[in-house]
Amino acid sequence: MQRGGSSSLKLIIAAIIVVFAIVKYYSSAEMNDITGEKQYISLSKDQEIALGINSAPEMAKEFGGLSTNQSYQDLVNSVGKRIVQKSVAAQSNYPFQFYVLADNRTVNAFALPGGPIFITEALLTRLENEDQLAGVLGHEIGHVIARHSAQQMSKQELTQGIVGAATMATGDMNSAQYAQLVGNMINMKYGRADELQSDELGVKFMLQSGYNPKELIHVMDILEEASGGSNVPEFQSTHPSPANRRAKIEEAIIKHQ
Repeated sequence: MQRGGSSSLKLIIAAIIVVFAIVKYYSSAEMNDITGEKQYISLSKDQEIALGINSAPEMAKEFGGLSTNQSYQDLVNSVGKRIVQKSVAAQSNYPFQFYVLADNRTVNAFALPGGPIFITEALLTRLENEDQLAGVLGHEIGHVIARHSAQQMSKQELTQGIVGAATMATGDMNSAQYAQLVGNMINMKYGRADELQSDELGVKFMLQSGYNPKELIHVMDILEEASGGSNVPEFQSTHPSPANRRAKIEEAIIKHQ
């Protein structure tokens, strides 16, 4: 009897945890002023900005610090600021800052919540013109505008709450690990959707600031070549396949021209 009672109590507590996680997630709904989308985000914009500013030095350290090449930094600053000032990104009021990282081996660019945007020397030196740089920076500005980092944090909090409840209800780590695997797959799907949305926003920002958005398609070629190609199925990747991204970029160009 005690075992049955204990199991029932675990199920009740697990159900409470799930309900709490779901209520917390869906009660954080708000509209994004730029994208017009409903989002579930527990962080305020001020918290996002503070998180990005506080994380920036540590992230720079991970890539060997900031580049000492002032011409690189001036170019990235100039293109980044032009995109922000001449596009709807200016309406977001995020304090965008653009940095070149000293890493000349890792082909990468990324954005932190609230505005810090980084590009490595390895990627910057592979780009063939200013329009391609605008495509990379426009894509990263899109991540900030769409609040993807804050959105992912909220989704992962929900996933963790449900996984924790599964662990408590079953007492079975195998079940918990399976639930975590499913949760990770779901979050990867959201991650791929975020990448495609940022590509579209990047196209929009490029057009608004006078850059050629077709060069973003060539950026996909550069990234694919740098990665040596990948045989990882798209559903197991945080990024859409290059072919998928190229097709969506072409659609976005037609849509926003």
